[in-house]
Amino acid sequence: MYAIIETGGKQYRVQEGDILEVEKLGCEAGSVYSFDKVLAVAKDDGTVDFGKPYLKDVKVDAKVLEHGKGKKIIVFKYKPKKNERKKRGHRQPFTRVQIEKIM
Repeated sequence: MYAIIETGGKQYRVQEGDILEVEKLGCEAGSVYSFDKVLAVAKDDGTVDFGKPYLKDVKVDAKVLEHGKGKKIIVFKYKPKKNERKKRGHRQPFTRVQIEKIM
């Protein structure tokens, strides 16, 4: 059984027990977060239910493992022949979750 959820502007295919990194969620580590934007659910008997755009009465519960920051990305902008340069770094925050139940 798997589900396709939407969070942070991205879509993820998840199964029970999966660990994934999503855009930062506003909840504490150790708590349970419920994803309610479920696009599709594939059941064990082979049937697949699709939403328009989301399925009603279906949610995916996940345990929040930790919050963190990703690898540093260097953003370098310059204009040739003008001696204009900007160097910036960015680390995208994320939340690591473990999928517990698809209901």
